[in-house]
Amino acid sequence: MQKFNQIFGEGKHPIRTFFAPGRVNLIGDHIDYNGGMVLPAAINLGITAQVRERDDDIIRMRSAMSEKRIEIDLKKAIEYSPSAGWGNYPLGVIRLLQMTKMPIKGADIFFNSTLPIGSGLSSSAAIEVLTGYVLMTLAGFEVDRVAMALLCQKAENEFVGVNCGIMDQFAVAMGKAGHAIQLNCQSLDYQHIPFNIGDFKLVIINSNKERELADSKYNERRASCEKALSLIKEKYDVANLCEAEFPMIMEQVKDPVLLARARHVWWENQYVHEAIEALQDGDWQTLGESMDASHLSLSNDYEVSCDELDILVDAARSVEGCIGARMTGAGFGGCVVALVHEDALTNFTSYVKERYQKNTNLEADVYVCEAVEGVREL
Repeated sequence: MQKFNQIFGEGKHPIRTFFAPGRVNLIGDHIDYNGGMVLPAAINLGITAQVRERDDDIIRMRSAMSEKRIEIDLKKAIEYSPSAGWGNYPLGVIRLLQMTKMPIKGADIFFNSTLPIGSGLSSSAAIEVLTGYVLMTLAGFEVDRVAMALLCQKAENEFVGVNCGIMDQFAVAMGKAGHAIQLNCQSLDYQHIPFNIGDFKLVIINSNKERELADSKYNERRASCEKALSLIKEKYDVANLCEAEFPMIMEQVKDPVLLARARHVWWENQYVHEAIEALQDGDWQTLGESMDASHLSLSNDYEVSCDELDILVDAARSVEGCIGARMTGAGFGGCVVALVHEDALTNFTSYVKERYQKNTNLEADVYVCEAVEGVREL
């Protein structure tokens, strides 16, 4: 509150506090834009926004993580600007809300985050969904969370220029405490799956390797999948790559790179179904095996892992009490997710950090997380 008033000065309206979680994808990476099934969960790391309504059409935004100041007049057109940096994510959402003719109110907004930025835990989706939720709430609208997630995805696709699927924004908007989300990315059918993992803990390890290539390589991988799908559709009637049967892929996709990309998509979709069934049955061994197999596919066929992530996964698997580990998110840096027995946490943390530092000269950060509610006012 003190920081907010230092930045924006005093005001007559009350300061309200909102929170949007980050998300970790337990399994099912790079298949959301191919119509597959994914299993994300909202986590207790996230972004907080302190907000005070204004009596004019000005929106001022500041972040505790950046010196950059974002200020717009709602009467004027909003355009993407490279110099706006992080501000383009909320600006894209504001722009699309304007296009829906929503009566957006002016506001001062101060963002603060416990999410490691650029780590693959969806800080971009969190700030998008948070912005949408804040401005809809100030305008007095009852928020349709699915519609809001779709609007935020569209903002990232069209305003920021990253062709992301729906998973990240959906998980941030629709999270439920103690649950993961089984989401069909084609139909948007979803189900909250109890995330009861007994004596095991959800552990996220941040590699602290910058993900410089993530956006460009992400778009490249998506284009490869679209090309593979177009080849399959020359003979077969399928709506997306995850609908294709494995023999169709092998028959129609001859280019070795495209084949490897499509092969990952098919297998990853199977691993998600295996993991969901294992989670419901309390079959921790199968759950861990599905995570391990997923990482191999992401590393070898989809080629979105990197040395740092592979080292972390190998180190995690070496610790007794870790039942599974995999990279999570877009890749090329970012985070690894692991399931670790609570009795092994101390040993796990020290061993993984030491081995990673020895092999990379980088320091890994380890977070023990839990599944939480989606975006909300505190």
